[in-house]
Amino acid sequence: MLDKLKEIFTATPFWELALIFFARILEVSLGTLRVIFVNKGHRRQAFILGFIEVTIWIFVASRVISGIAEEPLKAVIYSLGFASGVYVGSIIEERLAVGKVVIQIITGVDKGKEIAETLRHHGIGVTTFSGQGKDAEKTILMVFANRRNKKSIIDTVSEVDPHAMVVSNEVATLKGGYLSNWRRLIK
Repeated sequence: MLDKLKEIFTATPFWELALIFFARILEVSLGTLRVIFVNKGHRRQAFILGFIEVTIWIFVASRVISGIAEEPLKAVIYSLGFASGVYVGSIIEERLAVGKVVIQIITGVDKGKEIAETLRHHGIGVTTFSGQGKDAEKTILMVFANRRNKKSIIDTVSEVDPHAMVVSNEVATLKGGYLSNWRRLIK
C-alpha cells in the first residue's frame, strides 16, 4: 500500500506538476477576463484572450489526460490549478475594474452643494437634483465614472459627509455628457 502511494506521488516530476498548476491558473484567469471583456463589448481583447486560453487548455489538458491512470496526481494538480485560477482571476478583475459606473449620492442640501463643488474641483462631472426625503429636503447627485475610480469618488464623498447615502451601479451604455480628460483617455 505504501509503495503504491509512493509511486503515485513520485511518478510525475515536480516541474511537470508545477507547470500544470501554473498554466491552469493562467488559463482560468484569462477565461475570467475573456468573459468580462465579452460582457463589456471589448470583442478584440476577448478574441485574443480566448485564443490564448484555448491554446493553453489544449496543451495542458492533453498532458494531464494522457497517462492519467499511471499519474493520477496530475488530475488533482489540474483541479487545484482550476480553483486557484478562479480566485486569481477574480482578484485581477477587481484590480482592472473594467467598465463604467453611475454613483448616486443622497444627502442634505448644504452637504450636497459641498460634495458637488469638491467633486467638480477634482474634475469630476456631477449632476444635481432636488429631492424630498422622509423628513427633509435632499440633494441627489449623479456621477458617471470609470469603475476603477469608484472607490476614490466614494471616499471623497465620505470625507465631506460620512452620513451620505451612496449607491453605485454598473452602466451598460454611456453616450454624451461631460467626460473629463482622464475619462476620455480611459474609455
